[in-house]
Amino acid sequence: MDRFDAMRAFVRVVEAGSFTRAAETLHMSKTTVTHLVQQLEARLRVRLLNRTTRKLNVTPDGIAYYERVTRLLADMDDAETSLSSASIAPRGRLRVDVPSPLASLLLIPTLPEFFARYPDIQVDLGVSDRTVDIIGENVDCVVRGGEPKDQSMIARRVVELPLGVFASPEYLAMAGVPSHPAELEDSHHRIIGFSWGRAGHLYPLVMRRRGERTEVKSRYALAVDDGNAYLAAGLAGLGILWLPRYMTETYLKQGKLVALFEDWQLDPMPLYIAYPPNRHVSAKLRVFIDWVVAVMNKRPREAS
Repeated sequence: MDRFDAMRAFVRVVEAGSFTRAAETLHMSKTTVTHLVQQLEARLRVRLLNRTTRKLNVTPDGIAYYERVTRLLADMDDAETSLSSASIAPRGRLRVDVPSPLASLLLIPTLPEFFARYPDIQVDLGVSDRTVDIIGENVDCVVRGGEPKDQSMIARRVVELPLGVFASPEYLAMAGVPSHPAELEDSHHRIIGFSWGRAGHLYPLVMRRRGERTEVKSRYALAVDDGNAYLAAGLAGLGILWLPRYMTETYLKQGKLVALFEDWQLDPMPLYIAYPPNRHVSAKLRVFIDWVVAVMNKRPREAS
């Protein structure tokens, strides 16, 4: 038995909550992971996990061992990355998840620069707006807009994204051009909703102008949970939408979208990177985070 492979397998099982999910993220068979944990328990002469056909529980000894092992594995990673060659050239597989518009419009076009600088890093890029189980899915970090929802994660704020309200010329020709946000609550106007997470919470539209504040609550013809689909719905004339201005630059120039309520202000959307508190920030994760921060902060600041 390779002791460190067994330790890593045990940690993954605890974090993933099952042998099957742990095996998937480790790219091992379930049988291999099971044998590694069993061999570890035999060597330690304690039961680390209680298994039934439906549930897996960590024993008190398993909890104590998990806390010690995670620190040990982090120290091992520190020892490796402290070597001059490893510090200069971070290497390894990095699993991240980013919103679809951010990936397609900003991050993927600049990835060649990242790989030119760090050719030994392999990036598994998940592109979605869904809620990601960072620990259970063995993801190193996620990039998300809005306020962090999982307070157990470490969240680093990257930038504030200016927001705007937009509609297609076709929609405005049909429903008219509103002069005040309150008009969006009229029956002939409709919005496109953006839903967050499984609960379907819609992102609110709160606007301010010289001490005046209004929160729009209007019926929606469509609600989606993906940024690219949200933008496509607006371009198709399905209603009024509000979204980060970086997503609309091209379509405003092409006349496919029209900006509304330019004398009103929306609170900017924070963009943050989140990662587990019990995970060591490896060299490859550190340089990726720094790269995302640099990409976002070198963009010209759109008027908000």
